[in-house]
Order: sequence, then C-alpha cells, then structure tokens
Amino acid sequence: MINKMDIEKHLTTDFVGRNIECHESIESTNIRAKEVAMLADEGTVIIAEEQTMGRGRLGRSWMSPKGKGLWFSIILKPYLDPGKISKITLIGAAAVHKALKELGITSHIKWPNDVVVEGKKVCGILTEMVLQDENSYYVIMGIGINANLDKGDFHDELKDKATSLKIIKGAEIDRSRLLACVLNNFEKLYIPFKEKEDISETIKISRENSILLNREVRIIKDNVERTGRTIDLDQEGRLIVEFENGKIEAILSGEVSVRGMEGYVDN
Repeated sequence: MINKMDIEKHLTTDFVGRNIECHESIESTNIRAKEVAMLADEGTVIIAEEQTMGRGRLGRSWMSPKGKGLWFSIILKPYLDPGKISKITLIGAAAVHKALKELGITSHIKWPNDVVVEGKKVCGILTEMVLQDENSYYVIMGIGINANLDKGDFHDELKDKATSLKIIKGAEIDRSRLLACVLNNFEKLYIPFKEKEDISETIKISRENSILLNREVRIIKDNVERTGRTIDLDQEGRLIVEFENGKIEAILSGEVSVRGMEGYVDN
C-alpha cells in the first residue's frame, strides 16, 4: 500500500499533498473529498488503493482495481469566477503529462481530460465544483492513472482503448514517486492560475502535446453530432474547431464530447 512517508520523500510542494488521507478501499475519492472539503486545507489529497464506485466524465464508470493504479482527488479552493474552473482540468492533464515525462514516458493530451500513451488511455480526470453557499465553493479534481495494471485486468471492451504504464515500460511503476511527481507539477502550474489567472504554461504544454490538433473530429453536444477539424487551443483553453459548413467555434471544456475519427480518440 502507498504510504505517506514514501510520497513525502519526493514532494517539493508548499501545500499540495502536504495533507494526505489514505484509504484501503473506498467508494470514490471524489465522494470522500466532498465530505471533508469544507474543513480541509487546500491541497489536501484523498487517495485509495481501490475504488468501488469510481467515476469518469459524463457519468461513465472508472475501473479501479486494488493496488494497481493511482486513484486520488485533490481539494482546491481557488476563489475565482466559477466560469474559469474548467481550466483546472487542463492543468491536471498537463501535470500528469509532465510527471510521465520525468519517468521517461512520452504521452499526449486528449483535450480536455485524458492522457494517452501509444494511442491508448492511461489517465482520466474528473473535475467537480461544489457550492458551499451563494458566495463560495470548492473544487474537487479526481485523477485516475493506470499505473500497474496487467493486460488481463482490462475488460474486453477496454483492451484496445486503454493501457497501463507497467505495460508500456515493461516494469512496475513506483506509485508513490509518480503521485509526488504529479502533485509537484500540478502545484507549479496551479499557483499562477490561482494568483494571476495565468494558464499560459499549461496551454503551451497542452498545445504542443495534443493528440487532437489538426485532426478530423466529431463534436457531440445535446445528442447532436457535427464533424469538423481542430485548428488550435486558444489562450482560454478552448478547442478551436472549423466545422464542415466553414463556421469556426471555440468549444468549452465540459460542454461537449470530442471524438476523433480513428483509434482511441474515437471514444
């Protein structure tokens, strides 16, 4: 089991991950984070060896086998316009990308919330905003990373779409070190956003390592599907898409599903 001392050996943060709550088995780290968020310090991390009700984006279930991955949530209190909170998902994806790079793994970001290695998903992010009252809120960012899953751990419908870092590397991943790397990189990218609303470095990382840019995609919103081509990621973190009718739109994180025409990004 991951323990706090092993994580702390690798941490360089000021506040993210300095308070960690570890669980052997839990319904969902996001659910637990919501329960304690009001009284918890910002940057508190809830981590579990196993989730029995793990969730991904759009209500999809998230497979979280015991001792095989990194399943954790970070409690955040940015006190910014709630309309800007979707950007935190991009910060999380960029932080995971940078952490994997430190471990010698090349990855790409599937806007807005997935990290992909060799064309298959290894990480998903679910960011939720919870209102305390009319004037205040907190943010829970859940991250799931397929660290040490074996091929046999994936359901048949996922075998061609998902992979693990262990499968990629051919060796066990030190989950404590990986978690610390993610938290270290997240804090570096999050502080400029919280203090100055600056996500320029996050946008740079996301743009340079995108799996979607300059590709044909399907945009699905309110059960209406449109086809277009991605052009860019703007400085607000919106995906710029030129549709078949020639109209160019900025797509906001969280309001659509973006699906590529082939391979993993079809899903």
